Amino acid sequence: MRFYNRETELTTLLEIQKNSLENAQMTVLIGRRRIGKTKLLFKATEYQPTLYFFVARKTEKLLCQDFQEEIASVLGVPMLGEADSFRKLFAFLMELSKQRSFNLIIDEFQEFYNINPSVYSDMQNIWDQNKDKSKINLYLSGSIYSLMHKIFESYKEPLFGRATNKITLQPFKVSVLKEIMQENNPGYSAEDLLALYTFTGGVAKYVELFVDNRALTYSKMVNLMTKENSSFLMEGRNILIEEFGKDYATYFSILAYISSGINSRGEIEGHLQREIGGYLARLENDFSIITKLRPIFAKPETKNVRYVIGDNFLCFWFRFFYKYIRFIESENYDKLNEIIRRDYPTYSGLILERYFREKMKESKLFTDIGGHWDRKGLNEIDIIAIDELSHKAVIAEVKRNRGNICMEKLIAKAETLTLDSKQLRDYEIEYKGLSMEDM
Repeated sequence: MRFYNRETELTTLLEIQKNSLENAQMTVLIGRRRIGKTKLLFKATEYQPTLYFFVARKTEKLLCQDFQEEIASVLGVPMLGEADSFRKLFAFLMELSKQRSFNLIIDEFQEFYNINPSVYSDMQNIWDQNKDKSKINLYLSGSIYSLMHKIFESYKEPLFGRATNKITLQPFKVSVLKEIMQENNPGYSAEDLLALYTFTGGVAKYVELFVDNRALTYSKMVNLMTKENSSFLMEGRNILIEEFGKDYATYFSILAYISSGINSRGEIEGHLQREIGGYLARLENDFSIITKLRPIFAKPETKNVRYVIGDNFLCFWFRFFYKYIRFIESENYDKLNEIIRRDYPTYSGLILERYFREKMKESKLFTDIGGHWDRKGLNEIDIIAIDELSHKAVIAEVKRNRGNICMEKLIAKAETLTLDSKQLRDYEIEYKGLSMEDM
């Protein structure tokens, strides 16, 4: 698959590279695994002298041997003697960068925690002593969100406040998914586009797998994911188990309930028979996996909240692969395929609502986009998008099938909301019924 999108990020990275010719730059790049961080950095630094250090789980000495070979190969500068510590190697590079400019990418930077945590304090000391005369362009990339956040955002950590730039890489937007479909499957249907959005959420690696396997119809995507040895089958476990550590079973259970529509704290605690406030807080704030939703006009302190998994792929994985992991373990992939096809129409209806919200957000026409439900979970309105500047609002009902949309009921619910909240009384309101025909 060719390189798509990322124009904004590339512009930013090229500007940073230009700045590094005058002053040393330390850029932190964070994003979930498979999002395309490494490919983006390679694209931004192509045709430039660039060192690439991947922090594998080896001893520090073995890692440094690999890094020394990279230095000699790319920069043509052999080190005198053998660097048996990253501290010596980084000091050498910072000194070298006073005479010549180059890029240094350190990938999976958080892994030094498992190899030698003192690397971070060593780097801080060496950076502070040399950065004013250095011309290095340093990229520190990581995919374990909680650790990367701790390294650079905790004031107790040595590298706190040292980064000159921070980029959080997001999935492809829906407009990019459309572009990919148009190029690789020109006759695609709305069902195919919704499936690509549902199964990948715009995560570059998953999109690439579908493109490279020429699986860009709904049916072919399901078949690819559920075949023997498919990389999708255990993907959720593989990317999260290290984040969660020994408590992963509890976190997985919570996410499985949320993906199935059991999404209030009380409901989840009722099923688990335990208090989960701390787990929800970490999933939201430390791991950035779930999002807390409130009715659009509710006060911040309201307890009328719902939790959702923000990542489409993880939401799908917990709903189908984790829930039915017994079929994966017994290698009954046909049964898993059958269950996905049976339940997908209902499940994807909820994702379709997310699709339209994201499309509205991308349009930049609104100052706030949300939904509404009362304390009993009734009188629900799928989308309310408002523009405070023009005093205009769009209130929408979302269904896969346009024939299931009842505009009279939508207007009645909206009028009740207007009377109760007084928020939209002076707004010009447009009512919409959105279905797959509008994708």
